[in-house]
Amino acid sequence: MTDNDADGRAMTASTAALRAHVAALADQCVKCGLCLPLCPSYRVERQEAESPRGRIALAQALAGGLAAPSPALVAHLDQCLACGSCEHVCPAQVRYGELLVATRQLLRAQVRPGRGDALLRAVLARPRLLRGLLRLANLPGVRHCIQSRLVARLLRPPQLARLARELPRLPPRPRFAPRREAPLRRGRVGLFLGCVASAVDRDVHAAAAHLLRALGYEVVVPARQGCCGALALHRGEPALAQTLAASVRRAFVAAGVETVLVSASGCFGTLREQAFAGTQVRVREIHEFLAADVPLAELRFRPWPARVALHTPCTQAHVAGAEAAIRALLGRIPQLEIASLPTQPRCCGAAGDYFLRHAAIADALRAELLDGAAALAPTALVTSNVGCRLFLANGLRQRGLGLPVRHPVVLLAEQLDN
Repeated sequence: MTDNDADGRAMTASTAALRAHVAALADQCVKCGLCLPLCPSYRVERQEAESPRGRIALAQALAGGLAAPSPALVAHLDQCLACGSCEHVCPAQVRYGELLVATRQLLRAQVRPGRGDALLRAVLARPRLLRGLLRLANLPGVRHCIQSRLVARLLRPPQLARLARELPRLPPRPRFAPRREAPLRRGRVGLFLGCVASAVDRDVHAAAAHLLRALGYEVVVPARQGCCGALALHRGEPALAQTLAASVRRAFVAAGVETVLVSASGCFGTLREQAFAGTQVRVREIHEFLAADVPLAELRFRPWPARVALHTPCTQAHVAGAEAAIRALLGRIPQLEIASLPTQPRCCGAAGDYFLRHAAIADALRAELLDGAAALAPTALVTSNVGCRLFLANGLRQRGLGLPVRHPVVLLAEQLDN
């Protein structure tokens, strides 16, 4: 038997095991339909195939060899935003997220990704390259050129034209007034930056470090931490996701920290369940960590007589679970009124790189959410996810509105009384 024969048999066995895994997960669904009203893509499309129940049926057919990976089947499975809302209400406790990842992995063995997908994945896996490109793209003349109509017509594939339109803006680096250091050193914590967030959430990371130092913590930011692997995992590439997660793990373990703090809710689950699973390192959501810290009560915050519309991202509601902590932290700012956005649609449509690949659904969800925000007449829109923050801010600018989109940690640090 040749090496090629052995490789072919191993691949066949691996595919068969993956098919069996998908089938077993899909068989848990009782087809009750309780998930349909909460599914954002079903909310927009009103098609059974765009619901969790419909996608589970497609996954069953694919795993059982009853359906081929046709363009329509691939599109329906790819248009899931992986928000987790269906798992949250499922009476049969179907592990839909795991099923979706396994099904997309099965599809990747049969369908080659497009050039745009490959290019985007390559850049996101290299945060330093990404930061450099974003800084260059945000130079005034360069941004104007990138977003011109001529360049938009020339860009191929379509995801690149969409990226030019939704090009993230880099926030200014905040300058916080110096304050006396806390008298006691209370521990050493690591701060996770992420890939896209390492550039566009730099104000959040500076604010988090400012608050943590005020509480007496030594803040460590490992230089080679990289991407957590969440996007790769959700696109059905677990091997790449594990490689990226391992790189993050090595960086923080080498830094000698016991706790890693995460300000981007979309990275939290992957860090907890992939990067640091089985280690002594604890992964904590930044708002939950701050709200639980007893000495926080000793800090004082300046009043801000304003009304903010609070958006709870899908990953915050269904994975990180720090919604109550965010409200408690914002509640420490005197005279601040917190108004909640409607719970549907909770999803803004960003969903990692989803807004680049499925613009129609993403834009419909964003428009409805922004309509809900406008009805509250807020001073600012507040959200705790980097993707939501960017996508919603771009939507407001495209409407010609000057409503800022802020992160709770930045608001808290800005109001800290020095």
